[in-house]
Amino acid sequence: QVQLVESGGGLVQPGGSLRLSCAASISFFSLYPMGWYRQAPGKQRELVAVITSGGTTTYADSVKGRFTISRDNAKRMVYLQMNSLKPEDTAVYYCHVRITNDYWGQGTQVTVSS
Repeated sequence: QVQLVESGGGLVQPGGSLRLSCAASISFFSLYPMGWYRQAPGKQRELVAVITSGGTTTYADSVKGRFTISRDNAKRMVYLQMNSLKPEDTAVYYCHVRITNDYWGQGTQVTVSS
């Protein structure tokens, strides 16, 4: 059974930083690309960043240069380091993996506000 559990969200001022974590209970975790998505109120869920099994990363244009995705295969963890946060980064952030089907975590709220 696939389980993804996010943590690390919270309230931060503009310009601040947060680090999100995703704990994955997945067999052969290292084989799968892992992603972070976000959904703001009234908007569709959008891709934030993806990291492949080989460590190649892809970012949405809106977060390039500010966010960094990484993974620790030994710990079965995926991270999203978010720097220089902006109010428009406010959203629920979800961890994602596709193993035949799409699997999502429960989400963690990130609020950027002064």
